Formats: sequence, C-alpha cells, structure tokens
Amino acid sequence: MPQQERLPSSWAEASSPGKLLQLDSTDPQISFHFTFDALRANVFRTTFTSKSHPLPPHPSVPPLEKHVEAHINVSSTSTTKEIKVGPVTATVDWTESSPLISVFLDGSHNGPLHEDLPHRSYVVDGEGIAHYSRYNKDTLYVGLGEKAAPMNLAGRRFELSATDSFGYDIYRTDPLYKNIPLLINATPSACLATFSTSHSRGSYSIGAEMDGMWGRYKVYRQDYGGLEEYIIVGKTLRDVVKTYADLAGYPLLVPRWAFGYLSGGMKYSMLDDPPASEALLELARKMKEHDIPCSAYQMSSGYTVAEQPPKTRNVFTWNRHRFSDPEGFIKEYHKLGMRLIANVKPYLIGTHPEYEKLKAANALFTDPHTKKTAVARLWSAGGGESAEGGHIDFTSAAGFRWWYDGVKRLREQGIDCIWNDNNEYIVTDDGWICALDQPSLKVREDVKGRPQIGFWGRSLHTELHGKASHDALVDVAPDERPFVLTRSATAGTMRYACSSWSGDNTTSWASMKGANALALNAGMSLLQCYGHDIGGFEGPQPSPELLLRWVQLGTYSQRFAINCFKTINENNIGDVIEPWMYPEITHLVRKAIKRRYAMIPYIYSLMLESHQTALPPQRWTGWGYEQDPEVWTGPMTEGETQYWLGDALLIGGVYEPGATQARVYLPKASDNDDGYINLKAPYQYLEAGQWATIDAEWHGAGIPVLAKVGTAIPVGRDVQVLSPGEKENVANLPLDDYRAVEIFPPRQGSHSTKRYETIWYEDDGVSAAAKNKVSRYSIVYSVEGAEIRVKFSRDETSGYVAPWKSLVVVLPPGDARKVVSAQDVVQVGVLGTDEEGRKRFELNC
Repeated sequence: MPQQERLPSSWAEASSPGKLLQLDSTDPQISFHFTFDALRANVFRTTFTSKSHPLPPHPSVPPLEKHVEAHINVSSTSTTKEIKVGPVTATVDWTESSPLISVFLDGSHNGPLHEDLPHRSYVVDGEGIAHYSRYNKDTLYVGLGEKAAPMNLAGRRFELSATDSFGYDIYRTDPLYKNIPLLINATPSACLATFSTSHSRGSYSIGAEMDGMWGRYKVYRQDYGGLEEYIIVGKTLRDVVKTYADLAGYPLLVPRWAFGYLSGGMKYSMLDDPPASEALLELARKMKEHDIPCSAYQMSSGYTVAEQPPKTRNVFTWNRHRFSDPEGFIKEYHKLGMRLIANVKPYLIGTHPEYEKLKAANALFTDPHTKKTAVARLWSAGGGESAEGGHIDFTSAAGFRWWYDGVKRLREQGIDCIWNDNNEYIVTDDGWICALDQPSLKVREDVKGRPQIGFWGRSLHTELHGKASHDALVDVAPDERPFVLTRSATAGTMRYACSSWSGDNTTSWASMKGANALALNAGMSLLQCYGHDIGGFEGPQPSPELLLRWVQLGTYSQRFAINCFKTINENNIGDVIEPWMYPEITHLVRKAIKRRYAMIPYIYSLMLESHQTALPPQRWTGWGYEQDPEVWTGPMTEGETQYWLGDALLIGGVYEPGATQARVYLPKASDNDDGYINLKAPYQYLEAGQWATIDAEWHGAGIPVLAKVGTAIPVGRDVQVLSPGEKENVANLPLDDYRAVEIFPPRQGSHSTKRYETIWYEDDGVSAAAKNKVSRYSIVYSVEGAEIRVKFSRDETSGYVAPWKSLVVVLPPGDARKVVSAQDVVQVGVLGTDEEGRKRFELNC
C-alpha cells in the first residue's frame, strides 16, 4: 500500500475537561490532537485524531466508562506527565517531535512493558495513521483473533482484514477470516495488550520490520481515520484477557446441546436424486444404526440453490425439489434427535428473486463511479464458480430489516440456529457508499459526510450481520439463548455470535497440528466456543489414521464438528467425511465421540466460566505456569502440539503418520507440584517439570491425555441427553440425570496431607442469559492411607436444581483404594469396576 507518513510536531498541553492529558499539535499544516486517560487501574485510552482523521465512526466496542478504582498520582513538567495508578506507572513525554508513552508495572523486569518509538510514535499515513512502538525481542506475542500458525506472532507481519481463505495453508496464508486488532505481549513477570477499536483494514508488523536507525519496532497501521487505542496491563494473560472482556463483552452463553457432535458436508444438501431432504434423513438414521450420537447437522447452502438454471444460491429461499416440505422435514429431523443449523450468506446473485426489490430499496451498496448499485462477482455455484450480484449493506435500514425478516422466517419454520457464512465482505473498492440509515447505527455529525465503506470499515458489516441474525432469533424465542455461528468476526461480532471456527481448512497432518495454534490465539481474543472442521474441509479424504487422530484431538476442544466440501472429484457436490467411512476404525471413532459426550458436563462448565470470567477453556501450556521457564521456549510458545483443556486435562497429540509415541511437556507450577496421571495405558504417574514420552498407538491408546493430580472432572452419559430446560422431547432422549466425577488423587502410598477441591457449574442448558440460573457444585477429597475421603456440596440457591440425585466417584484405572465419605449424613455405595478398570463409588447426596 502507499506510504505517506507525516509527523505532527510541536505539541502543547491543552485544556481537557475529564481527561488526564490532551495535547494539540501547533504545526499549522497538520493539526492533530492527542489524548491520554486512565479508565481503570490497569486500562488506559489514547486517541490520535483530527478533523480529517476522526475517531472510528462505529467503534467495535462501546466506550469504557471511566472508573479508576485506585488513587491516581499525577506529576508533571512542562513537557511530561507521569500517571501512577496502583502498581502501574505510565509516562507521556512530548519534549521532542511526538508524544511518547511508556508503561511500567511494579515487579516486572527488563524495563517498560510498552515504549513508543522516539520521533515516530504517532504519524499520519495518508487517509489513516500508524503507531510505532518498541519491539520486545524474545518475548511472546499472541492475539489478533485468528492468524497463521505458530501461536507466537513475534517476528511476523499480518494484514488486518478478512477474506474467503478456501483451502488455506495454515502456516502461510494471511489474512484468514477474522479482523481483531488485539495484540498481547506476554512475559514471565507481566503482560500488556494494545487494542484498536477501528473496523478499518490495516496491518500489524510485530518485529518483522527493522531499521539500522530506528532499531527493532512494531507498527500498527490503519488505512482510514484516527486512532482510538486501549492499553491493558496485567500480571498474567488471564488478567489481560478478562480486562479485555470488560471492554469488548464476555463470550455469550451457548446451548448445552451444541457441545455434542455437529455433522456437516456440502454433499447432502446438494443432492437432487435422492432429494437432499431424504439423504439427510438417511444420514440421521445411519448415526443411530452406527450408535454414534449426533446433536445437529450444519445444513450447507445447497438447500437455497435454484431449481432451474442458473442454479445459483439464493439466500432465504428453498429448493422445493430437494425440500418439498421444509417444515415437515425439520420436524422429522428433530424426531431423530438432530437440530438444524442453516447456512446463510449476506449477498444476492443478480438472479435472486428479490435482487431488484433490494436494489430499489437501497439495501445494497452504491458505486460512486456509476451512482448505481455496486456490482460484485460472488460465489454462486460449485467450487470457484461465480456470478454478478451485490452485498447487503447492513447500515441500510432496508437491508438490515430484510435480513432480520429472513432469519426470523427460518426460525419460525423450525430451523434451530443460523450460520452466518461468507461474511468477510470482500469488497474491491473502498469508495462504495453505505446508506447509514439503520436506526441502531449512531452517525456522529463529524462523519456524516463520509459514507464510504473503507472509512467505516467493511468489517462493520460482519458485526451488523451478526446483530441482525441474533436479534431475529431472540425475537422469535426470547426465553432461549440464540445460536449464531459466524465464519468472519470482529471484536464486536462476538456480542451477537456465540460460536466460530477456523474456516475452510485443508486435509493434512500439518493442518491438524497448526489448528491448535489458531485455537489458542482465538481463545485469547474471546473466540472461545471455537473449533475446526475435523478431517479437513478441502483437499483429499483423510487416511484412516489421520481421521482417527483428528477425531481424538477434536474430542478435547470446545466445538466438535465434521464438515467438508471436497471438490477434487465433484466440483458442485463434493465428497463427504462420514464417521463410518472406514469400517476398520468405526469402533474407535465411536469410542472417541462417546467420550466427548460423556465429558460435556466438564466442557460445558468451562464454557459457563468463559461466559462469566472470559477464561478460555482451551489454553496455552504456560497459562497459570508462568514461572516455569520451559513454557517460554520455542516448542511451547508455538502452541501446536499440546494445550490445556481447563485446569484438569493436558492434551497432547500425534501429528505424523506411523508415530506410536508422543512427547509432552508437563509444566510445573511450584516445587510443591503434585504432577500428572497418564489417563491412557500404562496409567503411570509423572512428575511435573519434565518432557515425557507417552505411548500413543493410533489404534490403541490414542493421543496423550494427562490429568493434573488433585483435580477432577464431572462427566455424564456418553449419549445425547435432554437438557433440563428443554420443554419438548420429540426424539425421546434420555434425561440428563446421571453425574459422575473422575478424580485424580496422588499415587497410592502417597503421604500427601493436601485437600483438593474442584468446583463446576451447571444450568438448564437453554435459558437466555437474562433469565439463566447457574448452580455451583464442589467435591473436596484428601488421601488417608488406603482411603480417599470425599466431601460433596451443592449450592442450588440460584434456583436451578440438577435432575441427578446421586454422584458417582470414579478412581483412575488400577487405583485400588476405597472412597469414603467425610460427611456423616452421606452414604457411600460400591458400584464395582467399569470396562476400563476404574473403581466406582456412589454418594447418596
């Protein structure tokens, strides 16, 4: 892109009611304003604006109310200001040509956490700006929503934009689908994040550029408008991510059923013979025949394909040959225990039956060159096939309403969830004109004369697309939490969409491995109900070994979906991955999926914590283990081979064919660390702070899964169950009335005197956030010789009462100890040993 940097100079302090500092440039040719303020004890806000470069017209997050809890100490000279808020000290120095911010945290090492680049900190760059700061070499950089592996973003440059990355290279392709300009720099002693609220395109160079004079730096470039940037300081990643959630919004509640297996595949909804509806019903029946639980089907856009040529995809229409009776089909699908997630795309091909109506209503963009509706080339039929049409302008009242009505109609027909797909807004001209008359869009006076999509940011439409789908679902079923799945996302999108995934990945061992890194950065960017298309969306079919490894790995993630469009043999229909496609491993695929269902109480509790505290369920190995130096080394910061699922489970993987073992690093919290249990044969105890070689035969033990000693996980039935809040049971599902807790005590013969406690959360799985009631359950255990003393408590004062009335305690395989109650009123029954050699005891609680 062109570089047109100009540096405003000669700054002077100005009156700034309500702000700690405002500086005005006295340069008559570049009249800019700079502000700096403290909003929280660990949050600062900076702006760099002018009349030509105003604040973002629709920031991706709402303004953060100023509420500094700690006392602020301010000291000043004529050209400096030092602000100390609790343990954080920020200085602003405008002695020379541009303001310089430095941020320190008491107790952190190696100088400031953030330091602007002298003589070049805040510059005008054409119609946008650039912010230069020092690059902290040999530290960990994470965030940016979703970027190519590895997890550590240091030393690389990224485009801040979004595109349709069909069949992308997980290590090279940039951009992918998300535009979230949140960059976190983590060190063992402190973390600092910077976040821009703009929807504009731009770039982030994180030490990828350097200069002999300027040294090592990082630079955020924004194509349009002025800068609004938040600086967040914390001791740990957990501190920073939670504070970022205070700003951007906490992850939404997700329906409990959505943590089961989600099936998909373009092929089924593209079939004419047999009609797609019959093929999909047969798919649901096969799930039952193979005893593979499945909670929903992601219905690809084939249901919208026109019956007559040109056979293009027409959003909010039904192909009446493939689906002669949509409402009847949906009811039959529900009777088979599967929900439907309908794919919808925010554009219309020119042959869409309502294209002319939307043109006349100004629901599409306007081309400033022709003064007519802007025309784009859009995906229309098979892989790579296209036709002319138009994107919906979600700043248009007519466009927003048309979309809202379309989603509302689908929901009323029985569709359960909406899949906002192809919503990257790949627009070829930043000059396209937006309507800006959507009532919820507040248009400030200073931006009314600038309706261009580039200035407002094409990603704004991704956010409003999410809002339109969300609002329609809420209005149809106000007592239920809405489920919007989105492919593209901004920071604001996730206030409306509860789930996302890594898009159209490819089938390869490398793709499976690199996906872990994407998930970890996504989680730290608040994309926390996130996953991947297991087996690969595009490319060849996975081998039996690769498919099984991927299913086993996907079992331990928030979102478990198998979806594909493999165009190698059939461009329009594509091939499909089915769990039973390789009979020699079907029993192992079934076993992994059933284990997934059994673990839903644990995964769901993690997601309730995500909603309440922004704690990502899937976490970097060093999360909570910052004092272990090994987690800061290359293999760990790459984030590709292992991760935490909650506090209890450390998940490894196998990422090459034929491997029968895997190396896993076992992080150490302190010298008092109790270590780990290998949950696969030979079930050994392992000390923390070491690399361990774990047996991982692909048709035997499977991938490495280790439990942290002293933790526990709640588990349920290994089949699909009825969530307590569901009012109907047309599929005759079993009730969720069984709960067990798998505990991981110190090894037999241990003289540990510790008491270990695990807390988990449950609710009815359905209710909207405003009416949701969350209850708290706790198990405490300790070792006394050959006995494990257990105390269970349930806090249901919220009003939610779990349907299970007893609790089963499960010991690790081979553990011969006895479970006894630490409560006189609780009786313990012996249930015997299960098929994995685990002793079980029942608490009558």
